This record gives sequence, structure tokens and C-alpha cells, in this order.
Amino acid sequence: MATTCAQAIKRWEAKSEGTPAAVATEMNLCNQSIAKLDSKALGTLKKCEKLSLSTNMIDKMIALPGMTELKILSLGRNNLKKIEKLEDVSGTLEQLWLSYNQIASLDGLSCLENLTTLYLSNNALSSLAELEKLKANKKLRDVLFIGNPFYAEVGSKEEARIQILKRLPNLKKIDGEFVKPSEIEAAQAPSET
Repeated sequence: MATTCAQAIKRWEAKSEGTPAAVATEMNLCNQSIAKLDSKALGTLKKCEKLSLSTNMIDKMIALPGMTELKILSLGRNNLKKIEKLEDVSGTLEQLWLSYNQIASLDGLSCLENLTTLYLSNNALSSLAELEKLKANKKLRDVLFIGNPFYAEVGSKEEARIQILKRLPNLKKIDGEFVKPSEIEAAQAPSET
């Protein structure tokens, strides 16, 4: 049976020794069988900086009005197919964790002006060309893309890292490993035609 966001928040409050959800800076609603997000219930989390909603059954992102402090949004291991409706947190969101979903496009991220970390491993990104959509995210430094179909397009993990760097030269970490000077050099080398 599915749990509502309001029910999950009430459970969190019951376990948090009387701390009201409205003043919590971290909210862990993982593994609660939440099927649908609810902007009214989530909008009460005014002080929340880290919202964890991983390992639920969520199939659609919603607007998050009222979450003016949100820096980290974790929606990994759900049923998301599309990144959308992040405008309400565009000025504060720094980390977006979306691994293990079915996301095939990087549309919906360009509004995130402070995004530094994007975890999108094990999704359905089939083309390196999708990475071009991340050029608007000037502060992006740490990405996880391993497990996406586009890795088959390039042949090896090493080549994938170089191709990612060619498109996103400001990255410091790819797939959990720091970018090496030799990779930066290879990414900057003129393409062979």
C-alpha cells in the first residue's frame, strides 16, 4: 500500500523525538512506499536543506514551492522518466541525486544555477549529445553517469571519461574518480577526423 508524503512526514516526526518537520534541516523519507509527491506536504519543510526520497515508487517530479533552503535532493531508485519542475529550487539546489531511474534526457536542468553535483548513474541516457544540455550548469563539478547506455557508444570507461570532459571541461570528478591531468589533456586535444 502506498504512503503519502504527509504520512511519511508524520512518521519522521514521530521518530524524531518531537522535532517538528517544519524546522528540520534534513528529512529522510527513503523506503516509505511513496508513489506520488505532494507539493503541499513538502512545502511545509521550510528549513529543509537535504530531502531524501530515494527507494520509493515516485514516477513524477513536482514543483517544490516553499522549499527555499533546499540544497540536496535525493530521488534515486524511483521510477522517474523525466527531470522537471525544479524552478522553485533553482537558486539553492546544489546536488541532485537521480541514479537508478529511467531518465533518458537531461532536459529540465538548465535552471539550476548552483548545481555542483549530479548523480545520474544507471539511467537511460543513450547519447553523449545529451551532455551538451549541461553546459548551462557552470558550477557543475561532480557527475555520475556510469551504467547509462551511452557508455556502449564509446567502447571503454576511459574513453567515456574523455568524451564527458570534452563536453563538460570544468568537471573535477567523473563516476566517483577525480579527473586526471592526462584526461584533461586528452579532452583538449584536437579531434582526429
